[in-house]
Amino acid sequence: MLDTFEVLTTSGVVLWSRTYVPVGANIINSLIRDVFIEERILPQPEDAGSKPTYKKEGYTLKWTASKDLGLIFVAVYQSLVHLTWIDKLLDNVRALFVGLYGEQLKAEHSSVVNCDKFGSYFDRQMHELEGASDSGAPSVRLSTPPSSTDNESADERAPAPPLLQKAQRPLYDTSADSTPVPTPDTSRPTTPAHSHLVTGKARPGPGGSRLSRRDKKKASAMSSAPVSSGDEASSKRKGKSATKRNRVWGEFGAEEQDDSVLDYSQADLRDGASENEAMEEIKQETWGRKTNKGEFILKDLDEEMDAIISAQNAKKEKEAMTTASGGLVGSSLGAIGGLFRNVVGGKTLTKEDLVKPIKGMEEHLLKKNVAREAVVRLCESVERDLVGMKTPNFTTIESTLRTSMEKALTKILTPTSSLDLLREIQHTNATSPRPYVLSIVGVNGVGKSTNLSKIAFFLLQNHHRVLIAAADTFRSGAVEQLRVHVKNLHELSKREGGHVDLFEKGYGKDAANIAADAVAHAQKNAFNVVLIDTAGRRHNDARLMSSLEKFAKLAVPDKILMVGEALVGTDSVAQARNFNASFGAGRTLDGFVISKCDTVGDMVGTLVSMVHATGIPVVFLGTGQHYSDLRTLNVGAVTRLLMS
Repeated sequence: MLDTFEVLTTSGVVLWSRTYVPVGANIINSLIRDVFIEERILPQPEDAGSKPTYKKEGYTLKWTASKDLGLIFVAVYQSLVHLTWIDKLLDNVRALFVGLYGEQLKAEHSSVVNCDKFGSYFDRQMHELEGASDSGAPSVRLSTPPSSTDNESADERAPAPPLLQKAQRPLYDTSADSTPVPTPDTSRPTTPAHSHLVTGKARPGPGGSRLSRRDKKKASAMSSAPVSSGDEASSKRKGKSATKRNRVWGEFGAEEQDDSVLDYSQADLRDGASENEAMEEIKQETWGRKTNKGEFILKDLDEEMDAIISAQNAKKEKEAMTTASGGLVGSSLGAIGGLFRNVVGGKTLTKEDLVKPIKGMEEHLLKKNVAREAVVRLCESVERDLVGMKTPNFTTIESTLRTSMEKALTKILTPTSSLDLLREIQHTNATSPRPYVLSIVGVNGVGKSTNLSKIAFFLLQNHHRVLIAAADTFRSGAVEQLRVHVKNLHELSKREGGHVDLFEKGYGKDAANIAADAVAHAQKNAFNVVLIDTAGRRHNDARLMSSLEKFAKLAVPDKILMVGEALVGTDSVAQARNFNASFGAGRTLDGFVISKCDTVGDMVGTLVSMVHATGIPVVFLGTGQHYSDLRTLNVGAVTRLLMS
């Protein structure tokens, strides 16, 4: 556990600090005196892979510095504790602090800045790094087989591995003729009992009497035979007159009389059997914030933090690229820059000069999961931008290429219309008695129901009355899945004042009619938002896609969002175009929800492919399996990922 963290200047002024456990002032004063003033201890350079370390009175101090601003960032913790994430914390806090207050510190006559709001940034970094450290640690709890006695301690009753345990000669008869091994009634006939797995001393027979010499010899001979499964013992127990029962074969195999119920799932949630189970609270500050108007918006703080950290890292990379001669190490863009080493500053670029670099850029974007059609469009845009341009002096061609490609990517991804969903809902509710209707479409298995529930949870944070319509009447379990989501959302939204309910009519019904009935039901019962779930369908099946036109005419949704996987690859172009053209004349998609973005790393080319194919913006990104794992698109962050 971190004890304290301080941000101070080289002149000794503490700009900001956070203390969890009080630490004596002499600890940090000793660091400043021994390292920075008297230089008794020469710290190892940060290039060695870890931050410099200073130890004093049982404490370990790690620090990093921003030399251009004269800042020192110090983390203090006990030496007995091993914190693997301290170096990452120091880097992130330095990037955040410099990004937020760097301009103020560079101004003249400014020795103190107001850092009151920096606490929330620091707390969020601590929460993320500690959570990542806890989730990555292996579990040390091991499951041990149950002991035969209840009063033994865990250390005394831990048995040796069965293959290494030396077999003991039994003192009593363990054969099936005299003392059959009891088999639990709840086990299946072919399942070996626990006593068959570990060799140990056998117990006396039911009568408790000792055995004769003849029985002992017989038991000794039987000890080398294979272990019985228990079936023989159960048959002998019935007596010599018992006859073999004929096995009856049914449609799905043998039909046994003692068929056991194998459904160990929870009881039907519709009956409220698990009402006593407490739902874990999802804190709003972990995925968004409240505005002054009381509106809840998605992940503003984390986006700002990520943007600041990314900007600082990008600035360092840019400086490194300017000074380095080899470009980006291990990157295909570095190879592109290498193709221009024979081009000096001040040269006017021609189309012939760009042939090889454009080819390298195409390969780089294809590796990022961008469809070839979109790659060709981007490269043509870059070529038009660079042909005839005079290369600047003291600027690498690589940076020129990056700037031009970033401009082209930003042009594609930047939406041309407003994506403020809350404002659209308010406008519809204020001007029409009809509720705001949002529908989700997409192919099978992309996460339509899950992302619909995430959007519902986001709207519930803004105190909306949400009705979820189960219009997927084809897939088995679709209605039950939404029923579970609605139950969970109802529990989570109680404290926020929102209300959510499910409109369902079972399976086999017409989805368009169910959607229209749901809208009428919502208008009658004062719901101001209707979210409609639809069945997944193949985008290249005209019979399945034709029903979407009827759905759009009857439900008349205000917004239709298509859910697409970040994993789908180049097929995303065909999916987006086919769905966009399936709602009839004058009606198209309104936006995309890209799911499973947490599984692809920096290969986020699907976003570019789908937006390129339709010109429709990305509204939300799904980043996990929880209701709070919903984000809005940051064009700059996506561009940096594609160019990394």
